[in-house]
Amino acid sequence: GAVLAREYFDDAEVRGLGDRIYTRIDGRGARDGGRTLRHGWTPERGFLASRWENYSELMGMYLLGLGAPTGALPTESWTAWSRRTVTVQGRHAFISCPPLFTHQFSHAWFDFRGVHDGMADYWENSVSATLAQREWCATQSGRFSRWSPELWGLTASDSASGYVAWGGPNKTVEKLDGTLVPCAPAGSLPFAPRECLDALRAMRSTGGPALWGRYGFADAFNPQTGWVARDVIAIDVGISLLMAENLRG
Repeated sequence: GAVLAREYFDDAEVRGLGDRIYTRIDGRGARDGGRTLRHGWTPERGFLASRWENYSELMGMYLLGLGAPTGALPTESWTAWSRRTVTVQGRHAFISCPPLFTHQFSHAWFDFRGVHDGMADYWENSVSATLAQREWCATQSGRFSRWSPELWGLTASDSASGYVAWGGPNKTVEKLDGTLVPCAPAGSLPFAPRECLDALRAMRSTGGPALWGRYGFADAFNPQTGWVARDVIAIDVGISLLMAENLRG
C-alpha cells in the first residue's frame, strides 16, 4: 500500500514516506533463521509460529522482499515455498489454495502474464483456479439450488454466523451454507472476464437492492435464505476495484 501510494501520488512527502517504510523492512531478519518468512512479529511475543511457506497471496510479499533496496531476501526464498498441485473438474493440474483470494491478491499488484519462473505459470494458474471453482460450484446445485454456472463464487467473507474462510474445490465443504461472495468473481475479472461478469450480473439481479448500495456490493449474501451481509468490507471492495481496473488496462 505504501509503495502504491508512493507511485500514484505526485507528492514529495508521500514519496519520501513510502521510501522510508519500504527501506525499513528487514526481509532477511523476517526469515528468523529459516528459508521462508514468518507470518509476523509482535513486540510482546516475538515471531509468530507459522511461516509463509505454501502457495497463497504470499507472492507479492516475496517479490517486494527480493527487490527491496535494503535487507533484501536471497533468491532462494522464492523457491523455498511449496507449490502443491491438484486436478479439479478435469482441468490440468494447478497449484491449489482453495479460498479464491489467494489466487488474486498478488496479481492485483504484479502482472504475471507471460512470466515463468521455471516452476509455474502463475497467470494461467489463477485462470484455472477461477474456472475450476465456477465449475465446482455448479456441481453443488443439488445442495444449493440457486448455485449455477452463472451464480457462483466463494472466498473468505462474512456469513450469517460470522467470518468464514470458505473452502472450495478439493476441500471439505461442511462449512458451506449457500453463501456466495461477490468479490470472488470480481477479484478474478482479468482471468475469466465473461464468466466473472456474468456472475456479477447474476448476483446483482438475484440479490436485488439489498445487495447493491452506496459502495457497490455488500460483502456476501445467501440466495438460498435471503440473508445479506450488513457490512461492506474494504479489503473485498478493494480487490474488486483493483481487478476491474486491471481488466480495463
